[in-house]
Amino acid sequence: MLTAVQIFNNPNIQFKSESFIVLSIIAWTYLLHAYFRSQKIEYRYFQQHGQRKRFDKTTKGAYKYWALERCLNDTRCPVDKVTKLNLKFLIGLRHEIEHQMTTKIDDYLSARFQACCLNFNQCIKNNFDESLGIDKHLSFSLQFSSIKEEHAKQLKEFTDLPKNISSYINGFDVSMPDEDYNDMRYSYRVLYIPKSANHKGQADKVIEFIPANSPEAEKLNKEYVLIKEKEKPKYLPSKIVQLMQTDGFSKFKQHKHTQLWKSMNAKGKGKGFGVEVAKTWYWYETWLNEVRKHCQENASEYSKYT
Repeated sequence: MLTAVQIFNNPNIQFKSESFIVLSIIAWTYLLHAYFRSQKIEYRYFQQHGQRKRFDKTTKGAYKYWALERCLNDTRCPVDKVTKLNLKFLIGLRHEIEHQMTTKIDDYLSARFQACCLNFNQCIKNNFDESLGIDKHLSFSLQFSSIKEEHAKQLKEFTDLPKNISSYINGFDVSMPDEDYNDMRYSYRVLYIPKSANHKGQADKVIEFIPANSPEAEKLNKEYVLIKEKEKPKYLPSKIVQLMQTDGFSKFKQHKHTQLWKSMNAKGKGKGFGVEVAKTWYWYETWLNEVRKHCQENASEYSKYT
């Protein structure tokens, strides 16, 4: 896990997120194997033949041990529900990046990577010993850029991600209850506010943590919020059509929109293009972007000037 963090914090490495995901999954797998071993729980794959166990082995004769997802699904696994969601998100994302390279996901997912690290460290302390925690080996990573609101908004759009990655992220998030999505064990989001003054003689830390329910935090939320998560905008089909016509695609009608989402199975589970609320379907901005792209690519069919 230390290697995963060091790679992600290294400014000279371009393949950060992909490396972090793979290495952190290996780290969690080893950690849970160690836990099962300490509890004398069998974590090798086997076939039961009567009273006898026949263990699965590799072609070279080594035992096959449980993959991380199998460890998480075991009822004796010590990992809590939300931490499991964080890990299952990373496992699913690993399946996507194994088959398509992308170097654009670092800024989108760093909050989930941070949660993964903190969860890993806490799991060690909870199930082994406080002295084995790895937080003492790490310090804050220095950066050359500050965070601006327009930058944060750009990060939320997923417009420059490969389609399979953006669909996976949106689909996974939409399927989660809000309570779990906003849990710090799933995604560790931090509000950064530049501090212009400090008392002389005190340590000048880059980051200072205050309790979320403290008066100071409450004041920040009310007065000084720079980046605030908002409810995803939702659009009725009629609004989608109206926006396209405003863009100049006057021949894009309701039935064309229906044909488009059906051809793409856009309401399918895991697509992340929309949500059903009280038996009414609403489209997210990701779908609006897809429709706009479709109209632009077929301008000759939808524009009134053709």
